[in-house]
Amino acid sequence: MLTWEFSAQDLALTRFARSPLCEVVTSVEVLKDPGRRAVHLPWVRKVRPRLAGVEWELLSQLVRLPTVYVPDFLTPVPDGGSPTLEQQLAALTALEPAAVRRDLARLDGEPPPLVAELAKDPERGMSRLAAEVAAYWQAAIAPYWSRTERLVEGEILRRARQAAESGPAGLFTDLHPQVGWERDLLRIGHRHVDVHRRLDGARGLVLVPTVFAWPGVFSQLNPPWQPGLVYPPRGVATLWEEAVAVPDGLARVIGRARARLLAELAVPATTTELAARTGLSAATVSHHLSALHDAGLAARHRTGRTVLYLRTAAAELLLAD
Repeated sequence: MLTWEFSAQDLALTRFARSPLCEVVTSVEVLKDPGRRAVHLPWVRKVRPRLAGVEWELLSQLVRLPTVYVPDFLTPVPDGGSPTLEQQLAALTALEPAAVRRDLARLDGEPPPLVAELAKDPERGMSRLAAEVAAYWQAAIAPYWSRTERLVEGEILRRARQAAESGPAGLFTDLHPQVGWERDLLRIGHRHVDVHRRLDGARGLVLVPTVFAWPGVFSQLNPPWQPGLVYPPRGVATLWEEAVAVPDGLARVIGRARARLLAELAVPATTTELAARTGLSAATVSHHLSALHDAGLAARHRTGRTVLYLRTAAAELLLAD
């Protein structure tokens, strides 16, 4: 059990971040043990052929199973909210050799050959690692990044809504079965960790929704890295579905098109994306979304130049089995 002790300042500074590099690392774990992560099997089947000609052996040797510890430099808590993979790889290659060796020293057992070479020559090894991550990303993650990014964005919007309704502690409500909040303590049920830590009052905790983390939850607790919690966002089970089931009863009440749109909004989406998925015109989708929004069944959020729609708690109740 890992326990984080919060002050009021720590809670005030707690924030969200997205991490493409965390998606890479956790997706490698999925490929190595797909049986424990069956939700992602459709992705595994599509990606394995694409990786046939890709060199990612060093990355594979660093992400070993059973996973107790992955080097912290591979799962850094982002300083900002939404770094690109390129920004994270630039930070990776800029690390001091001593920092790389410090994290590698935490690995259990005899290091695999390429990891041993990395420890001997961190500068050269990190350049190779960055190149491997970039190649892996293009083959395995980039084709699906838009949908995974939307799911993560939707998770952050939901949590923000819960915090607005229930206060800052609402951020942790139903976050994960292994995570619980009580008074000023956040308890995380890690089997191989028995630690009580106080946050330092200057940085808070960073919550990093990560699609490929499902079904687990992972913590960053080693100084000097910022404390972080990596967890799967809601709706991961819908991510790889090709067809969305539309409840007949709901369709009879509000119409099949609107029921279909609500079903599709398990993952936040734009009007254009919904039109492509449903075969409806963009104008028709926009009309139905306006009606659903007015009825309190769909919420509208702007992120940059993009307007995302997601279904509300009331819509979740209508779609519940």
